[in-house]
Amino acid sequence: MSPTPQRRPYVSRTASFASGADSPVRVLEECLAEIDRREAAVGAFTLIDAATARTAAEAAAKRWQTGTPLSAIDGMTVGVKDMIDTGDMITGMGSPLYDGYRPRFDSASVQGLREAGAVVLGKTVTTEFASSQPRGTRNPWDLTRTPGGSSSGSAAAVGCGMLCGGLGTQVVGSILRPSGYCGAYGFKPSVGGINRGGSLDFLSQSVTGTIAASLADAWAMARAVAERVGGDPGYPGLTGPLTLPPAQRPARLALLRTAGWPLLTSTARASLEAGLERLRAAGVTVLTSEDCPELAAVEAATAEAREITLDINAWEWRWPLGSYMARDAAGLSPSALERHARSNAMTQADYVAMLARRQAARAAYTALAGQADAVISVTAPGAAPVGLETTGNPIFVVPGSMLGAPGVSLPVLDDGGLPLGMQVLGFPQGDAGVFAVAGWIEDVLGR
Repeated sequence: MSPTPQRRPYVSRTASFASGADSPVRVLEECLAEIDRREAAVGAFTLIDAATARTAAEAAAKRWQTGTPLSAIDGMTVGVKDMIDTGDMITGMGSPLYDGYRPRFDSASVQGLREAGAVVLGKTVTTEFASSQPRGTRNPWDLTRTPGGSSSGSAAAVGCGMLCGGLGTQVVGSILRPSGYCGAYGFKPSVGGINRGGSLDFLSQSVTGTIAASLADAWAMARAVAERVGGDPGYPGLTGPLTLPPAQRPARLALLRTAGWPLLTSTARASLEAGLERLRAAGVTVLTSEDCPELAAVEAATAEAREITLDINAWEWRWPLGSYMARDAAGLSPSALERHARSNAMTQADYVAMLARRQAARAAYTALAGQADAVISVTAPGAAPVGLETTGNPIFVVPGSMLGAPGVSLPVLDDGGLPLGMQVLGFPQGDAGVFAVAGWIEDVLGR
């Protein structure tokens, strides 16, 4: 077991920047010192550029001291998942096929971060093509365990204070699950919420989101990016206040058990139940499928969310997997080869049928919006599994991805002393609202 990790929040420190009592430079140096202590064991980064980061942090410090910060995250030390293009750094995609690949330009999300003044310290490890093949990062809470994935490096680095925040992506569970495993805050926006241009992340459920050291940091990062580069084409993009929305007590929360409910460990279940009792004691009604037909319909419609999502993803991976196979099949993992075989076994009609099932589930979820202010669950059946061969079971987080809903992972639960996230789902395009509810839940359950 490694020393207990500590997160490194940023936005809460900015009030001291104008006077010089604190500064983005100090934050960066603290991150670099933590990297010196932990990175050799954790392996969260593929690349670190301390010199460029120091120059950016010094510029941000001057802006704060002159009262001209570019945003709430000006000077924030962040990492970028290695699926997302950076014009000054290699983007390796977690695959030997992209060894040494250097894009000429920043992705939309990195452009947004830089325009907001964020300090991009480096690239963080991703699984192969943000899918299921791990690339060796370890959980900072217990080095024998997975950090989750596919946003493995961002979650691990944020979870132990090597970064204040990081960009991640999610199509199945790649932001919320690793955030829960590593004791970080994760935010998966509504589909289309943040512009994915310049990222090999084109699947129809995919989103770019944030992993951060506090709820305020997760929101401010995402909102700063969307303010500058918008959402995906055809979507309005993430909207709302530029800083964390005020906490708001929900009247009713729906407990989404998902198909993973029988897999929940006894200690994780006890932690969740204790949290639910505290929410009830604070005056919130917690709905279950037994007393809410609309919730029962959602549970039924998402019972096979994982298989539906894997089929949709497989078909949508026909390109570029087919091109990779033609050029260098030996460079692909067994996981990628299996996905290629799955896609070849499908017909276009199969894909259309899966889309129809997804749309039916989304319609059922829309009906639930009239009965609950938000939906709650866990981010995994328990603590991060021992071993680095997998990234853990996504069964609790894949329904939110299939539904296109915004979601937050709150590090307020545990499983035998190891982190486990409480998942708070909102309704599509209600991202600010899910943060308001999540902030209230965090206040009740303790920081």
